[in-house]
Amino acid sequence: MILKGRVIQEGFARGEVVKFDEKLIVLGDINPKDGTVKDIPVKGKILVFPRGAGSTVGSYTIYGLRYYDNAPAGMILEEAETIVAAGAIIAEIPTVDMVDISQIKNGDFVVINNGTVEIISSRPHTP
Repeated sequence: MILKGRVIQEGFARGEVVKFDEKLIVLGDINPKDGTVKDIPVKGKILVFPRGAGSTVGSYTIYGLRYYDNAPAGMILEEAETIVAAGAIIAEIPTVDMVDISQIKNGDFVVINNGTVEIISSRPHTP
C-alpha cells in the first residue's frame, strides 16, 4: 500500500514502525539521551504519531535524538506542527505529514521516500 503526504524533511528511510495513537508532548515524552519515546526505543525505527505538542524547546529535544545518535530513521504524522517540523529539519530526520496514519500499524515495515510512504509488510491488527 502506498500513502502520499507532504514532505517536511526530504529523505529516504525504512524500518519498523513504532506507533503512538495520541499526540506526543515532545519535551516530556521523548528522552533523547536514551532514544526512547514513552520508554519505548525508537533509534532506527519509523516513528508514527498524530502530532506533537509543547514548547519550542521540543524542537531541540528532537534534535537531541540525532545529537546522542538515537534518532528514528524517519517520522510519519497526520500533522507536523512547527515544533516537530523544526525538530525534523534541524535533525535531518526524513519526515512526512498529512498521512492517514490509521493505515499504519505498530510493527509494520515501511519505506519513506520523500512524500511517499510505502507499507512493505503489515502485521495483523490486534485490538
